[in-house]
Order: sequence, then C-alpha cells, then structure tokens
Amino acid sequence: MKRPLLDAILAARREKQPVALVTWTDSGRQALLSVNAGVLAGDGEDIGPAVVEGAAAALRRDKSHALDTPSGPAFIQAINPPLRMIIIGAVHISQALAPMAAMLGYEVSVVDPRRAFASSARFPEINVLGNWPDDALAQLKPDRRSAVVTLTHDPKLDDPALIVALRSEAFYIASLGSKRTHAKRVERLRRAGFDDADIARIHGPAGLAIHARSPAEIATAILAQATQVLRGADSG
Repeated sequence: MKRPLLDAILAARREKQPVALVTWTDSGRQALLSVNAGVLAGDGEDIGPAVVEGAAAALRRDKSHALDTPSGPAFIQAINPPLRMIIIGAVHISQALAPMAAMLGYEVSVVDPRRAFASSARFPEINVLGNWPDDALAQLKPDRRSAVVTLTHDPKLDDPALIVALRSEAFYIASLGSKRTHAKRVERLRRAGFDDADIARIHGPAGLAIHARSPAEIATAILAQATQVLRGADSG
C-alpha cells in the first residue's frame, strides 16, 4: 500500500468517516472511496457505478466482499468507524450495560451530571462524562454508527439527549420506562416539534421484550435490540 493511501485511511479513522478500500486483484491497483465524497486517494480512474454501489453495500453491511467490475475482479474492504454507545444515566443498568457493550466492540460513554453517580469507581475503564446530556451529545456528535440509550427516567436528563439524538443519524435510539412513561415522553417530544416518523425511531420501552428483570437481563435485552437494528436490515 502506498503512503498517501495509508495516510488517507488514517485521516478517515480520525474523522470517523466510513471509507472503502478497493483493490483490483489482477493489477493490484487500489482506490479509497467515500460514499459521499468519492475517491479520496489512490488510482480512481474508471471508477464506475458498480464499484460505488459495492462500496456502499460493504459499508452498510460492515462486511468486505469480492466484486466483478468492468476493470476486472476487485475486493472491497469496509473500513467503518467503531461502533459507539452513549448511555445517559449512570444507574445500575448502566453498570451492566457499559462493560457488556464494550465487550461487543462499542466505544462506550456514560453521561450523567450527578457526581454521586458518574464516577470512574462505578464505571472502571469506561469514558464517564459529567456534562448535561445535550452538551455531552453535542460534543460526542452521534453518527450512523452510534447508539444512544437513555436510562434515567428523568425528563430533565433523558429528553435533551433524545432531542439531540433524533436530530442525528444514530442507528439506534432507546429509552427506558414503562409504556405509560413512554406515552408521556412522546407528548413532550411532539411539543418540541418532532413528528410521528421522528418519534418512531425511539425504541421505548428500551430492549427486546424478553421479560427482563435484573439490570444484567435488561442490558442484554437492550444490546440484543441494538444488534437487531444494526444488522437486521442487511441480514442478507
């Protein structure tokens, strides 16, 4: 791999930009593609729609694959930013959810302005932010590789986070609470200007309906649902 190509890949990783590395196996020619910005580096001559579509599919599925192109056989390597999970509320469920999410490959951040809850002692090796949720999410900038989960039951903390999340491309947004609590949440979000399509992005109550009771079981249900949303559309 030539140095400009490697530099472009490293820059994309720093900027959390999804890119696809295309290698034509007959010639060794390589090009780095961004679905939104086109060819970023390498030999981008004669990049056709089949390659662009193949790169988009690889990134969407988070899965590299071979492709026959007009220029010969190619291998498309998906180079996606890491998955991230932003957890609002340093509560008992978060203490189970954060390390479990980290085991699944998420970069985890726990957000809670309440100092008694948000401490490294309660969340070892987890990024803990003591900001208000809207400020923290403005800093973290959730993208299409991000999950946002609110767990406090407190509208003063959960609602600002949901508002930022709904304005982002986060692939999974979930909020803990009963159906009655969620109905009240929906009404507040409608008053904040969100329509039914926006609000439908929120999984509430959070997690798959597996009758979970303990914090670890609820965390399992949330992670299973996040995985279902992340992978389900592209299971084929």
